[in-house]
Amino acid sequence: MIAVVGLGFVGLTTALGFCEKGNQVFGYDINSEKAALISNKKLPFFEDGLQEVLEKHLGNNFKLASSIENAVKDAQVIILCVGTPSDANGKADLKYIKSAIDKILSTIDKKDKKILITKSTIPPSTTAKEIIPYIEKKGFKAGKDIFVANNPEFLREGHAWDDFINPDRIVIGTDDEYTKSIMTEIYKNFNVPIHFVSLNTGEFIKYLSNTFLATLISYSNEMSIIADHIGGIDVKSAFKIFHEDKRWYGNPANMQTYAYPGCGFGGYCLPKDTQAIVAKAEEYGYDSKILKNVLKVNSEIKPHWISKISADINKTDAITVLGLSFKPESDDVRQTPAYEIINLLLKSGFKNIIAYDPLANELFDKIYNLPIKYANTLEDAIKVSDTIVIATGWKEFIKNKNLFKNKNVYDLRYIL
Repeated sequence: MIAVVGLGFVGLTTALGFCEKGNQVFGYDINSEKAALISNKKLPFFEDGLQEVLEKHLGNNFKLASSIENAVKDAQVIILCVGTPSDANGKADLKYIKSAIDKILSTIDKKDKKILITKSTIPPSTTAKEIIPYIEKKGFKAGKDIFVANNPEFLREGHAWDDFINPDRIVIGTDDEYTKSIMTEIYKNFNVPIHFVSLNTGEFIKYLSNTFLATLISYSNEMSIIADHIGGIDVKSAFKIFHEDKRWYGNPANMQTYAYPGCGFGGYCLPKDTQAIVAKAEEYGYDSKILKNVLKVNSEIKPHWISKISADINKTDAITVLGLSFKPESDDVRQTPAYEIINLLLKSGFKNIIAYDPLANELFDKIYNLPIKYANTLEDAIKVSDTIVIATGWKEFIKNKNLFKNKNVYDLRYIL
């Protein structure tokens, strides 16, 4: 029996994934609006393939709990999938994890020896230095009354279901054999390597992954800025030829998607996690110069594009911005580069801005409430303006590249 606390992008995918592998799962989310949607077999976010799985398992081996107490009372393993946003200093804010722990500990009995797994992204040393001491202050002894571990996720939005069901590896940070035996049983049907590592190592691997991807993106953007300053360089061709290096095509990872210039990384993970690991390094007495500059370049690339556009276009001209989600195949607009691009255009004096995204129009408008117009189709978005700014690399834009003929296109993703 597994309980999943927090049914967002990671939590709901995790819960349904374990159901698909034959486990009984109880899910709980403190957000009553989100829980109501799920109980009516509706996803609270877009994720390809997840709707069918929700309909298949809800009411069978996936059940929604009305309270966190009901979710965890019969569960042997409790998985935390709550948010860990950045605080004002860039550190990972653990308030939601601690709040969930408070409710869990007030419900469970020490003799039940439950396993508490943190799947939420937390910086290295968090389990050992913050979560376990917090639990033990509540009167539970880690490794005796409760077993504490971390199990980082490596899910890509837009591909989360396949990533969970067909992972390339599973990482579990734990120091005890009991947790290893139970987690081995839970993951036995996945048929991939299971890596049991120390608590700190488990957390570190997640940040190793995300900060590497963040670094590759900003490196590529910096090179595109340098190329623009030098002049006479075909950025798109240069990177295409760069990718012909056979080392990019070996297993297990094909990395050219990240080592490619654009308008910056966004979304929930890369900005937050890069900020958090910088803050954690400073906490341990090290000034992380490369990662600080990764964030700096990520902030510089957008004003760079706005400067190029402003130099060419009259402020009274209409501009169409294509793509509002932070990446294609997702409706997630959290920290999306499109917001800052549009906001910078507005601050630069452009007032006639039209936006279009295959999925995210309504959500973007609801969250950011910018003084812009929205088009219902790609064709409508393009025909009302001679200047096109591509902010997200949706396949729809690539498939319809003929629509961009005779248009002044700023391809911020170099997809055309």
